[in-house]
Amino acid sequence: MAKIGNQGDGGGRPLVVFDYEQIKQVEKLASVLSKGQMADYFSISETTLREIESRQPEVSDAYKRGKAKAIGNVASNLITQAQTGNVAAAIFYLKTQAGWKEDKAVATINHNVRSFEILEDDANSRESY
Repeated sequence: MAKIGNQGDGGGRPLVVFDYEQIKQVEKLASVLSKGQMADYFSISETTLREIESRQPEVSDAYKRGKAKAIGNVASNLITQAQTGNVAAAIFYLKTQAGWKEDKAVATINHNVRSFEILEDDANSRESY
């Protein structure tokens, strides 16, 4: 049977469209999954997920919102840790947010070496410093 119409007319797989519940799942999972992993979760390719995002901006928005919420929660926890005395958290925060950086200092160690020589005398031994 011959195909009717031009290429792209009919045939092929139907478009995947996310419903309200799937969009809510995208937002929840965005905090822990990359887009590739998200596509695997929904049993689609990453390309298909990106096409869905372009057709359904609410899917892309849900992903961004989920990521932003997670980052906000972790950042808030980091600040709390830094303010309560966690030195590593404070240093990390200041390096990433306040532009602090470590300069590699070259340590110079001077050794004061005391040399001596032992001289022997027939009568007594003595040390010279």
